[in-house]
Amino acid sequence: MFERLKEGRPTPDPAKLVVGLLSSERNLLSQAHSALVEGFGTITVKSPEIPFNFTDYYEKEMGPNLTRQWVGFEGLVEPDQLSDFKLQAGLLEKRFRGPDGRRRVNLDPGLLSLHNLVLASTKGFAHRICLRDGVYAEITLLFQAGKFQPLPWTYPDYQTDVCREFLLRCRKDLLADIARQRTVTGDPWVPAS
Repeated sequence: MFERLKEGRPTPDPAKLVVGLLSSERNLLSQAHSALVEGFGTITVKSPEIPFNFTDYYEKEMGPNLTRQWVGFEGLVEPDQLSDFKLQAGLLEKRFRGPDGRRRVNLDPGLLSLHNLVLASTKGFAHRICLRDGVYAEITLLFQAGKFQPLPWTYPDYQTDVCREFLLRCRKDLLADIARQRTVTGDPWVPAS
């Protein structure tokens, strides 16, 4: 792995922003897509929607028959933006709260690098690292031997074939974006595929 330098200092490898969406109201998913475009930019990849029947954790707040989907965004982001993305996602969720104040859409931003998927959370736990402003980072999947590998704490929906195939498509986009950036900026960093 080659080191990227900026002003003589190492910089983290660029990443791709992805967001997991969850709602029991399917019409809200398309409204959430529009809100995400306003907040984060162009969506370039969408996963198929799947039923979220892995846990009943969200049902009390969001209702039954939840649907899960993932979206990926155009371009590259720097990993130190993860806290900002989580805080912005929280503001976007508030737009969709019901009259009773309950969440109707859950938005989970994460950063896909060539090596892993890191999700943001506002809940601390033994395997999460506090970044700032009450936002924690969790390595959710590792990319090894050409596929995404779960960890003991990886959520079941992130272990599905639908999620892994979505992330592989995003990873291809990430590689293409890195190559484009290198051509435009002359960045000597060369990614390992």
